[in-house]
Amino acid sequence: MDRDHTAPTINISGEKVALGPLDRSIISLQTAWINDFATTRTLGHDAQPRSLAVNEDWFEHMAASGATIAFTIYDLSDMAPVGTVNLFRIDHQHGTCTLGISIMPPERRGRGLGTDAVRLITDYAFNDLGMHNVQLTTLEFNIASIKAYRKVGFQEYGRRREAWLHSGRYWDLIYMDILAPEHQAARLRHPERSEESPREAHRLQSSIPTHDCIDRQ
Repeated sequence: MDRDHTAPTINISGEKVALGPLDRSIISLQTAWINDFATTRTLGHDAQPRSLAVNEDWFEHMAASGATIAFTIYDLSDMAPVGTVNLFRIDHQHGTCTLGISIMPPERRGRGLGTDAVRLITDYAFNDLGMHNVQLTTLEFNIASIKAYRKVGFQEYGRRREAWLHSGRYWDLIYMDILAPEHQAARLRHPERSEESPREAHRLQSSIPTHDCIDRQ
């Protein structure tokens, strides 16, 4: 992939991915990714072409929204952007938000990048934003995604049955969530993942010189 060699700004680093601010350079990549209908179906979007202008509007909305915090996901193996992860419907009064993530390039899926990104942003939601409950919605046929969410600690709490038509069949929408105490318990079971908190990573603001779709918003 041809890439600008400017080092991206990194807010949080994990084992396999790093998260940084949304950057305008991702718009053209997002346009190519979102027009791969096999990808958009797993995201819960209708299979229809989307222009560069539509994705520019998406970027402006995400960047300007006060109720959404969005990051670009970078693969630490080569610092290529591979998707986005965000928290939306953030309610500080009740300590709740919803998580959405997409690992877009097909060749980057199945390598644990999405799992690491979910772990990082969940950690950020609880430790930096003070959230108490993080939820998400996924589709019944996204088996790998469901396994990844469970690996991080999310649990299914409900379903909307046969609410999504895909490949001639109706599938369930699955609702999952995790509470702050459950997340902290998981961190204590895996202390090697807790050596550097997201807050500490924020202070570092490191840059590294130099691409699994899980869910939908």
